[in-house]
Amino acid sequence: MKHLVVLTGAGMSAESGIKTFRDADGLWEGHDVMEVATPEGFHANPELVLDFYNQRRRQLLEVEPNPAHFDLADLEKHFKVTIITQNIDDLHERAGSSNVIHLHGELLKVRSTYDKSDIQQWTNDLCLGDLCPKGHQLRPHIVWFGEDVPMIEKAMDICATADKLLIIGTSMQVYPAAGLMHYVPQQTPTYFIDPKPNIESKENLTVIAERATVGMKMFVSSFNF
Repeated sequence: MKHLVVLTGAGMSAESGIKTFRDADGLWEGHDVMEVATPEGFHANPELVLDFYNQRRRQLLEVEPNPAHFDLADLEKHFKVTIITQNIDDLHERAGSSNVIHLHGELLKVRSTYDKSDIQQWTNDLCLGDLCPKGHQLRPHIVWFGEDVPMIEKAMDICATADKLLIIGTSMQVYPAAGLMHYVPQQTPTYFIDPKPNIESKENLTVIAERATVGMKMFVSSFNF
């Protein structure tokens, strides 16, 4: 089967009710990003950071995958599909996608502040005093600003094997994720779904200037399955 590599961002989940990364004024849900999404912010005010992600986690548990998520999962009938997402939600998995790489971590997981490899599933609120087995505070399993992106090299290797590249709901302006499309072979057909497309021109590029649910229908209909 042909390998379809998919890069997804906030626009993929927006129609499920997940708010996009930050507002035009640079605030994230009313907070300065540096206060709630950096190691320094966590050190300065861990209760604020934990509460911020608790609210995000509660919201995630109340929403459902949208038709674009399900359309993408259905493509596994016709392609080997690998999804590389900047999103921290689990909507791809809930829709049935079986091969998802989370570049920026996962909201429904936590990890030890002592041992990065000590990762647990977590659906409740996370509070000060919630400890790993070795007695250290747990933190959201999220890649914060200033931290390494541990899955980026694996994502680069995957992109190099793409027969087709599909980009959905991401500006492709934030690095290192923005650089992934440059690891795709030059002749690989690339499809870009976004209502406000802003992508550098390249060979074999098809732009679908629609939101994710509409754009996915158009993408699927372009094939004769």
